Amino acid sequence: MNSSRSRLRRLIGLPALCLLAAAAGCSSADGSASVVVPRPGAAAAKLCRNLDEVLPSTVDGLRRADPEPASTLTAAWGSNAIILRCGVARPPKMVDPTVADGGDPDAVAGGVNGVDWLMEKQDDGSYRYTTASRKAYVEVRTEKGRDASGVLVDLAPALKKAIPEGLAF
Repeated sequence: MNSSRSRLRRLIGLPALCLLAAAAGCSSADGSASVVVPRPGAAAAKLCRNLDEVLPSTVDGLRRADPEPASTLTAAWGSNAIILRCGVARPPKMVDPTVADGGDPDAVAGGVNGVDWLMEKQDDGSYRYTTASRKAYVEVRTEKGRDASGVLVDLAPALKKAIPEGLAF
């Protein structure tokens, strides 16, 4: 079992994320209409404001309808079916890529359309996606049962435009 988990962590790309998301389903952590606004440093906050300006009006077929409280650091589509938070802290499960076979079996790395993601299985069975190798961490959560592949594909152009590659601030 350990060897299959090790191979799974090494899978990179949309097929790996699609398969896992479809098999397990996705949901927001608490299903509430309010979202905790991150508190990044000034440099990351500036990048997040830039991201807010270029985010698509529609993601995975759902129109943008931002959560409360209103902030340029958060966005939502489909009345919180998809929630984005920019400037979040580095996830504890994010593994240094130079560490061989490190990490957590419930955390999988993959890339979608030029954006690297860490996908973490949550205690409630849902998943959280956090960008990796970008100057600010961006977290995306989806409601239970939503395949995240379309979400990550739709968000990739805005992320690549607004959040440069590199180490997060």
